[in-house]
Amino acid sequence: MTEGTFTYNGGRVDPGERADIRYSISETYLGDPVRIPVSIINGEHAGPTVFLSAASHGDELNGIEVVREVAHEWSHTNLHGTLVCMPVMNVPGFVTQQRYLPVYDRDLNRSFPGNAGSTSAKRMADEIFRNFIEPCDLGLDFHTSTRGRTNMLHVRADMADDDVPRLARAYGSNVIIDSDGASGTLRSEATDIGVPTITIEMGEAHRFQRELIDDALDGVASVLAEYGVYPSDPVSWPGWRTIVTSDQKTWIRADAGGLVDMHYDSGELVHEGEVVCSISNPFKTSVVEVEAPFTGLLVGKLENPVVYPGNPLIHLVELDAPTRRAYEREQAGTMPEGPT
Repeated sequence: MTEGTFTYNGGRVDPGERADIRYSISETYLGDPVRIPVSIINGEHAGPTVFLSAASHGDELNGIEVVREVAHEWSHTNLHGTLVCMPVMNVPGFVTQQRYLPVYDRDLNRSFPGNAGSTSAKRMADEIFRNFIEPCDLGLDFHTSTRGRTNMLHVRADMADDDVPRLARAYGSNVIIDSDGASGTLRSEATDIGVPTITIEMGEAHRFQRELIDDALDGVASVLAEYGVYPSDPVSWPGWRTIVTSDQKTWIRADAGGLVDMHYDSGELVHEGEVVCSISNPFKTSVVEVEAPFTGLLVGKLENPVVYPGNPLIHLVELDAPTRRAYEREQAGTMPEGPT
């Protein structure tokens, strides 16, 4: 809980103050600083310290706008606690519009918590982690799908951790994918040191998608209400929710190369045996139909309509019968308000 000043290497932000800084995490080939933008808003009232981060993959842009709007467009007059907003963590990747750090193609989001004496990626991760993650009480890390694919808005969280389920549910998404996260991810490493963190996946790389950004901002508001950062705001109930374990999801992959005709969109329900897409050659003389192996929700899908054999086509998560009925009631506009 924040009781006063937020400090980082080289600075401090007292209660009732804010700081918009460019914090140096590395140097370029010319010796110029590589600096990430950070906004620290310290409320006049005590409360949790919450980090919001985006663009650890430099081409994932939706989360950037979420974090910027929280930092610069929301009113913070009734802020209880501190917000640490990092809209662009992978500045070199962002500048070149690449997923990874251009230096040896390293993945910043496999480099946490970092190491001050190791690779360039781990040195950058160390600066971010020590100064802006470790002092926090909880975190929201925003991502999109990689290039050529898209995701519906959903949360990824380690539901086996004692402190994470409250955070994951408070975000108010329909889908929570339960996993502990790969080693080196910000979510996994922050959670391991007692800073419960969730990943929010939303949309596709290289663009702002306004509807998803607005929905993601609603989730942020819900989390901050749940933890008393904005105590007068309501916590969101998504209407229906499913928590998906590893045996309830699958990536369906192409068994043939060609051009893909996708028949469903992200967020749509697909029934077992239905054709979700078809793959054909340039002459359309050979068509391979891809069927859903079970009834489920299409969480992610291919956007770039060309594949080699083995390329991912759709990410499908299983829905049990009560959840399917809730989904269908929502689609029909007959969903009751509040948890059932």
